[in-house]
Amino acid sequence: MTDAAPLSSSSPKLSFTGDPARSLLLVDDDTIFLTRLARAMEKRGFDVVALPSVQEGVAFAKKSPPKYAVCDLRLADGSGLQVVEALRAASPECRIIMLTGYGNLATAVAAVKAGAVDYLSKPTDADAVEKALLADGSELPEPPENPMSADRVRWEHINRVYEQCDRNVSETARRLKMHRRTLQRILAKHAPKDNVAEEDTV
Repeated sequence: MTDAAPLSSSSPKLSFTGDPARSLLLVDDDTIFLTRLARAMEKRGFDVVALPSVQEGVAFAKKSPPKYAVCDLRLADGSGLQVVEALRAASPECRIIMLTGYGNLATAVAAVKAGAVDYLSKPTDADAVEKALLADGSELPEPPENPMSADRVRWEHINRVYEQCDRNVSETARRLKMHRRTLQRILAKHAPKDNVAEEDTV
């Protein structure tokens, strides 16, 4: 992969300059998305530093841990989980949101275990990001517009256990209490489609 392009022709902002209680670190190697999100969050009153790599994100987290952070899962130079772990170590109170275009249960669990408080799939917008950052946890979030189907949830769970068992079919079948051949058939299939509008059948 090529090196990430600069966020703009001017020198990027490399330190917080406003209210520490509104400090926000953004880490994403999609520089167009990163620039747009940074501007949108600044309009919402956040003091934003936007960086395009894991290396820069980790270094900044250690030097100037923010109150809030939004980090992409997959970046050109590594995993955003490294940034999450650095943020959590530097500031346990930091509210971290993980963004990714590769949404599934396994990556969501990994993000939460690393220290993220929420997980948003791309494409998303500044309103959803702000809402997730400021949520106090006192009430359940609104259900997603297009949640995963029950079949997809089952498939994701089976594949996660399969990966945790080092892709050992026999061990996975034992832990899931499934017949080995049934498990093999499920693993051979593609992921079921998520929920779509169902038509009445005749």
